[in-house]
Amino acid sequence: MTYATVMVSLALDQPNEARLQVAGELAERFEAAIVGVAAAQFVPPLYFTDGTEAQALIDAGEASVKQRLAGLEAQFRAAMKNRGGHAEWRSAMDFPARFALAQARCADIVVSGGQSPAFSDAFSLASPKDLVMQAGRPLLVVPDRASWLDLRNVLVAWKDTPEARRAVADALPMLRKAREVTIVEIPEQRDDRSAVLAGVTDVAAWLGRHGVTATARVSEGAGHEAAAAQLEKVAGDVGAGLIVAGAYGHSRFRELILGGVTQYLVTQTARSVLLSH
Repeated sequence: MTYATVMVSLALDQPNEARLQVAGELAERFEAAIVGVAAAQFVPPLYFTDGTEAQALIDAGEASVKQRLAGLEAQFRAAMKNRGGHAEWRSAMDFPARFALAQARCADIVVSGGQSPAFSDAFSLASPKDLVMQAGRPLLVVPDRASWLDLRNVLVAWKDTPEARRAVADALPMLRKAREVTIVEIPEQRDDRSAVLAGVTDVAAWLGRHGVTATARVSEGAGHEAAAAQLEKVAGDVGAGLIVAGAYGHSRFRELILGGVTQYLVTQTARSVLLSH
């Protein structure tokens, strides 16, 4: 398995430099084609008029959106100019998430970025929370401060769920390029630690048969400590530049209200995160 096509989702009113840098680097590493996508919708103001004045307002608003999308295309092409390989741009006057999700059919991996607010503007932003749930592709979330894709030390946040199994399989091309891979599970209070360790060891052995040497680990964090906090400590201990995880093992509503590992991963700003659902 490899990544033959990388798709990067750009957004209005957000920094795009980091995701462009990482997406271009990813395409170079795997000699992949790269597709840049962006979409936005004009939002009429709450106060409105009618007739020719209304049409003029709509026309001006849509022209502004098209101009800003053209600016994103120029930014994409400038970022990919010296990368080599095939680069393609796709944009539309559409809801960003809907458009990006449709285009994801052409890609092996989708690159997004920036902090995703709890409630985002669906007219101008394809939230990573929506992309990971519906794209059917792994999503690489890149912090705005990232300058490169650091694969020296990769942390796999394991939980024996379908989402985590997909994430590890989706990450195989990157894991093969990593210098060190650590698989960690954060047990719940009722879990049998020996059984948890046996499961993580199974995953390490599976990766070994795919050419990836990995270390199995069970978090030693206090039982009252939140899983996200424990994961952050382990990531810091191993110097992880990338975290691999399954997304939304619990419902999105539960994570939105109570918090959770996925909620933490799509909003933290220190490391890139590969998520699968």
